Amino acid sequence: MTVAEAAAERLIRIGEVARGAGVSVRAVRYYEQQGLLVPERSPSGQRLYRQDAIPLVRFFQQMFAAGLTSRRITELLPCWDSGQTDAEQRAMLRAERDRIQAKVDDLQAALERLDEVIAATDTHP
Repeated sequence: MTVAEAAAERLIRIGEVARGAGVSVRAVRYYEQQGLLVPERSPSGQRLYRQDAIPLVRFFQQMFAAGLTSRRITELLPCWDSGQTDAEQRAMLRAERDRIQAKVDDLQAALERLDEVIAATDTHP
């Protein structure tokens, strides 16, 4: 990004990032502490973020919900930023995908069992 582009881009405060991503301000600060987000600072010291911080925080939320650690998410960030990977990164991405798919399969099986219980008990008053 050129200096002119950066100057033209509107920076947003931490509260706007939190609201836009549907998280608490505390969560945004946590991501900063983990090195996942790097804000700029206003002359008065306020945290200022680029607009793309909102989808990035949503991505962090999804990855944490899927069981990834902040360290693993840090390893994913170059893939997110560049859209390119090396063989080791692709292997890591596939391993995480396989782990998440196994979790989804387990949840789907649990859902089906609950549906069976619901169907069986729906016939009783």
